[in-house]
Amino acid sequence: MDQPSVTRRGVIGGTAAGLAFPLVARAQPPAAPLPTPNPAMMNIILQVNGHNLPLTLDPRTSLLDALRENAGLPGTKKGCDRGACGACTVHIDGRRVVSCLTLAARAQGHAITTIEGLAHGDELHPMQAAFLHHDAYQCGYCTPGQIMSAVALIAEGHAGSDAEIREYMSGNICRCGAYNNIVDAVRDVAGKA
Repeated sequence: MDQPSVTRRGVIGGTAAGLAFPLVARAQPPAAPLPTPNPAMMNIILQVNGHNLPLTLDPRTSLLDALRENAGLPGTKKGCDRGACGACTVHIDGRRVVSCLTLAARAQGHAITTIEGLAHGDELHPMQAAFLHHDAYQCGYCTPGQIMSAVALIAEGHAGSDAEIREYMSGNICRCGAYNNIVDAVRDVAGKA
């Protein structure tokens, strides 16, 4: 029996072909992406600031997007869209949540309060008035989320000291650095509660 002969030229040729294959494969145009299924829209009713809002939404819609884009309530701000900055803080059943990480459908059947729902007509909520009095904002972008968190931390009983206020407000980022004035505003309202 004759054994197949292995030659230097055959090894080099096989190796070159093996190395060239990934380059040829990469040179091919990418395959068309698979079509994304269009999820069925769903009808929900959100109870926002004491009003029932019927909405038709994609089931993947965040509460933040439902409030801003569908319910016409732009006071809740979109910051990081990852739950890290606190700009989108709202209350659900009195508890603060980041609305960018909450599905709108999951909030159905719960009382939602946004910054627009804190005031009573032209009368500001005491925390809103304290933020104005203590100049606890600069650009104002984070202010709605800061106020919503501040109202909640007082209700939670976490305004015993400046250090405690800072700790429980730490989920809200202010790029302008108005932290000292924010603490002053929270302390002011907590002292009157």
